[in-house]
Amino acid sequence: MKKVLLASACLFALAAPASAADLAARPYTKAPVAVASVYNWTGFYLGIVGGGAWEDANSPRMQGGFVGGTAGYNWQTGNVVFGIEADGSWADVSASATALGVTVSSKTDALGTVRGRIGWAVNNVLFYGTGGYAWIDNKITVSALGVSVSDSKFHSGWTVGAGVEAFFAPQWSVKGEYLYRSLGSENYFSNLGAPLASGTLNFHTVQVGVNYHFGGPIVAKY
Repeated sequence: MKKVLLASACLFALAAPASAADLAARPYTKAPVAVASVYNWTGFYLGIVGGGAWEDANSPRMQGGFVGGTAGYNWQTGNVVFGIEADGSWADVSASATALGVTVSSKTDALGTVRGRIGWAVNNVLFYGTGGYAWIDNKITVSALGVSVSDSKFHSGWTVGAGVEAFFAPQWSVKGEYLYRSLGSENYFSNLGAPLASGTLNFHTVQVGVNYHFGGPIVAKY
């Protein structure tokens, strides 16, 4: 038994220095530092937009949908983001009414805006207000006894609204937006000697869009 204990003690004495040397030779590695992504909204962007529109009027009320494209540029200073944006869309927003055998219909075929934006960024989320110039291309058709006459006019006006936009992936953002658009009155069928005033056309629009931002908006912060 004494011989067994002596042999074990010798083996332990020989192994201990080797283990200590092995531990001393291993390099010390720090745990990786977490990386936080800071989003910079400055830059040019392009996107698609679509939504619904309805006239701020009693029945018959023009309503329908639209889809198109948008382009803009942002500048950021601190948490404040400001910029300019333009959009244009194909539209199918219409209404019609019939009385005494005469049907009058109004249809907006296209609409768009050129707006300023100013907002507050919380990293990848932007809350903003917006306003500026608005336009629509509208056509009125009068039908009676199987005969129809039409006239198209370009209406100009103003718009104001608000929205929220958020990055969901590097260089890609999604937004939701409400706009109130007020378009000035135009006289239709002036060439027939019986002008028909459209009156002011006021629209509510709700739209969503997806934008691609150029220039790489993400800055890694260690």
